[in-house]
Amino acid sequence: MAKSSLRRGQLAGLAAAVLFGISAPLISTVTGSGSALSIAGLLYGGATLALLTVRLFRDTEAETSVGRQDWPALAALTLLGGVVGPVALVMGLARLPAASSSLLLNLEAVFTLAIAVLLGREHLGRRGLLSAGLTIAAAVLLSEGSLSGANAGGSALIALATLAWGIDNNLSQSLSLRNPIQIATCKAAGASLPMLALALLLGHPFPALPVMLALLAIGALGYGISIWLDLLALRDLGAAREAVLFSTAPFVGALFSLVILREAFTPQLLVAAGLMAAGVLLLLLEQHSHWHRHDVLRHAHRHRHDPLGGDPHHEHRHQPEELEGVAADQPFWHAHEHCHGELEHAHPHVSDTHHRHRH
Repeated sequence: MAKSSLRRGQLAGLAAAVLFGISAPLISTVTGSGSALSIAGLLYGGATLALLTVRLFRDTEAETSVGRQDWPALAALTLLGGVVGPVALVMGLARLPAASSSLLLNLEAVFTLAIAVLLGREHLGRRGLLSAGLTIAAAVLLSEGSLSGANAGGSALIALATLAWGIDNNLSQSLSLRNPIQIATCKAAGASLPMLALALLLGHPFPALPVMLALLAIGALGYGISIWLDLLALRDLGAAREAVLFSTAPFVGALFSLVILREAFTPQLLVAAGLMAAGVLLLLLEQHSHWHRHDVLRHAHRHRHDPLGGDPHHEHRHQPEELEGVAADQPFWHAHEHCHGELEHAHPHVSDTHHRHRH
């Protein structure tokens, strides 16, 4: 795996966590202005508008579009991550104290990691596991959570929401070789339109116009652009490592609340900062390299060619139509169906789609 791809994925994952982390405390300031369903619909509506705007200005020709065979997975992740997760969360929050719900929400990272490693054949070595432990411990500390006052029904609903998002993250990773803007837009639109329509049909209250515009803006960055960046991280890092980076979002939210919203400083924030910094640094400095074998694999996705020698995974012949509009003597990006031959070598890599091998 090219070092540039690894760094690109790490930066995308951290940026996604920053945007989502900032959105949480901002949303908390307007939750009383409308129903949970209308607010969630507006957030995803803002995400849809932002992603549609990005598609107008970003060249997506060098990407593989979602195909008919991808629709079941896309429908499942939209249903789980965009509908089941938010609805279960809202219902669970109504039954639990804030501290208990904050603590239980950390299960998302646990579920994502467990599914990725146990079912998705992703590899997370000792350093990766230690990094995950440190960042999740910091998130638990920040939540100041305790299960006192929790009831079985509310706890089960929060657990269901986090499980839905954990499955969503892994399904998104399985589709990450497809056009990420297209996937993110379908997910956001598929979540926002049903929720807004249901809120209108049920007569739920909507916020005042200024608050609606604020929610659209928060959703555009904290859900729309964040989902897109998260898909880029899933593509380059795999779901397990993405989950570690994304679990820094609670710290970002706490820091934002402290600096911008002028909330009180707590000792937990300082300790959590140290734990998260250590966890992220371990992951950023990870060098997993060993001799491994690639079996024959045929698929289609965006990849880079360098005539002077680049990624050994993508040295293959091209049809004339696949090289239209590119300078064959210069590095270029494009997308088409191609075949990976058998290959044995050693280099630093993570558990992306090209590196699901035994250890």
